[in-house]
Amino acid sequence: MLAMTSRKERFDNNNYEVISVIGNGAYGTVYKARDKEGQLVAMKKIRIQNTEEGMPMSAIREIALLKQLENYEHPNIVRFLDVKHTNQTANEIRLNLVFEFIDQDLAAYLERCPSPGLGPDRIRDLMYQLLNGVDFLHAHRIVHRDLKPQNILITRNGQLKLADFGLARVYGFQMALTSVVVTLWYRAPEVILQASYATPVDLWSCGCIFAELFIRRPLFCGQSDIDQLAKIFEILGLPMEHDWPENVTLPWSSFKPVPPQPLQHYIPEIESDAQDLLEKLLQFNPHKRISARNALNHSYFRDEIDSLRTSSSMSVSESDSGLDTSSRSDTPVSK
Repeated sequence: MLAMTSRKERFDNNNYEVISVIGNGAYGTVYKARDKEGQLVAMKKIRIQNTEEGMPMSAIREIALLKQLENYEHPNIVRFLDVKHTNQTANEIRLNLVFEFIDQDLAAYLERCPSPGLGPDRIRDLMYQLLNGVDFLHAHRIVHRDLKPQNILITRNGQLKLADFGLARVYGFQMALTSVVVTLWYRAPEVILQASYATPVDLWSCGCIFAELFIRRPLFCGQSDIDQLAKIFEILGLPMEHDWPENVTLPWSSFKPVPPQPLQHYIPEIESDAQDLLEKLLQFNPHKRISARNALNHSYFRDEIDSLRTSSSMSVSESDSGLDTSSRSDTPVSK
């Protein structure tokens, strides 16, 4: 099939050779491609609505922000390499967004994991990297909005990288939050209820992913918005009425009162510190939900925190001695 592709199609803007399709989504198609130097890249071809003035300013701002963040080269953020315009119609603009190529997402990683599953140290390491990436985004005023295993990439050496962030306004918010079931499973209650939302929505998703690292399947598997909320309440219990968001179409009285269930019934292998962090991540009220920065300082990560402090002290000493040291890849980025 590739042999039938024209040279013009194979080399997008004479810079990238398309090799194969990685996946199709609501926003477009993702391709495995190769640049002129032979380096593999992931190319996301997306369509956005045109305006009388051309490309929407929201899209321009988001893409400019992606390029600006690339200057930090954060270890838990996928590298954004390039953006290209393709053919344009009267009603839409087509963009090619080019990222580093990583051939495995967290969903595939968990699926390939042999029984009995991930060990506690590996779960702790992945969770720390996940929160580290989220903290970086939040420090730069970016809400991912769609964190799920399919948007979390794992390199061959075990490094976790967040992908597909900051693009909700490029796609269009309504499109980005369509009721795709797999996305629904990781969606915060305030988003399902169409209440106002902010950075805590990503921490709810982190909590859902945290549980999945232990049990290797989603914790809340609803088939609709109402069913998703019901699945959440079956485990966490119906929240207090004063925690229910105001001015939403679905009232608190729509759900029958149910008490919370012990998380150990659903995640038997979870230890006490991990359970405490999970409970703080899965707070129904977003104002009571732990932040990424505070989560990184949770006692569950005590070994990582101690290691970072030791590394920091060594770096200061070596710097005073005139030695060149490189920063650890898992150091939380300061706000």
